[in-house]
Amino acid sequence: MDVRSGYPFWTVRSGLLADFPSLQQDRRCEVAIVGAGISGALIAEELASHGHEVLLLDEGPPGWGSTAASTALIQYEIDTHLTDLARLHGEAAAVLAYRACAAAVLRLGEIAGAFRDVGWQRCDSVYYAGRPGHAARLAQEFALRKRHGFDVEWLDAARLRERLGFSAAAAIVNRPAAALDPYRLTCRLLQRLRRNGSEIHERSAVDAIEVGRREVRLQLRNGVVVRAARVVVAAGYASQRWLRERVARNHSSYAFVSEPIAAAALGPLRNTLLWESSRPYLYLRSTRDGRLIVGGEDDALDLPARRDRRVPHKAARLLARAHALFPQLPLQPAFCWGGTFAETRDGLPFFGPHPQYGPRVLFALAYGGNGITFSVLGAELLRALIERRAHPLRTLFAFGRKHG
Repeated sequence: MDVRSGYPFWTVRSGLLADFPSLQQDRRCEVAIVGAGISGALIAEELASHGHEVLLLDEGPPGWGSTAASTALIQYEIDTHLTDLARLHGEAAAVLAYRACAAAVLRLGEIAGAFRDVGWQRCDSVYYAGRPGHAARLAQEFALRKRHGFDVEWLDAARLRERLGFSAAAAIVNRPAAALDPYRLTCRLLQRLRRNGSEIHERSAVDAIEVGRREVRLQLRNGVVVRAARVVVAAGYASQRWLRERVARNHSSYAFVSEPIAAAALGPLRNTLLWESSRPYLYLRSTRDGRLIVGGEDDALDLPARRDRRVPHKAARLLARAHALFPQLPLQPAFCWGGTFAETRDGLPFFGPHPQYGPRVLFALAYGGNGITFSVLGAELLRALIERRAHPLRTLFAFGRKHG
């Protein structure tokens, strides 16, 4: 599946960080993971670190799909507001999801802290009113988060201009939040897994999933067969090919990364994730080497060739919008790209078994604007399912969940 266009910054900067052989012989294992992007790597890390035997398969180089296109804003906020999620699932369930995401940001910091070169940096997440009329809705959202103990701060127009130097009616500052290089983290996790004995194979595409009474049989394109007690499908947006049910809608998003900007000129943007309430939203974040990543301009396009052609135009629109916010910044795009992303009806991911396959095949569909955070949660949830333990998010993240 073609999930990205153009030149994502992470792979341009780092190149091929890790190389893994294709699988050439039949294998048996406890857990086979289909997909070796950031989701597959985090799930494998969670399982292997707790004594489970894992084998990872990817049809291409690990991390070169949607992981490479991710702009990796790490935050607990779900694309669906807490107030809206409470109307869909009830306030208790909505708060549970938000609190779990906040804990996942901290857990991801522990995982990334084992590596020096994955670009991890703690930030404030600033969610601002894209239009003056959005301030009242933001105030309701702030009040609900504050009432439930989230670390939030309200900025009116004057304080926002003083703090960040641009004009909007209001904003919510949310913590914890962070940014990282998702491609490097994926490669570092996979390299460590290999050193610790896990098998990882690229250029090993799965053509068929066959479920038996005691095992799952994966038929690879080259004729090799993998037999596993459990299979986790973590192939990003390509995972939907294995499901007859349409569980999410694919869209396209676009981004560019600037040439390096002096620290003095970046000011507070060095440690801020900035995004707006308008949909589709504009967002900005910095990198460790002083660049700005600007993204957004989402559309409903799910045709790779047409997405490819739109990248330059979308990048120009993003540049104009960023200049309107910060006319003093010397923004010069260095690389621009587009990528597929998927949205579920309620903004929550799907983790667990689907009735089409039964309990031996688990799906990891970390769809939405904070997929990396979801993947941390999903890794813990999937391990609980494999170990036959209860987990508080099992029902909320399940296929077939009810909307209130």
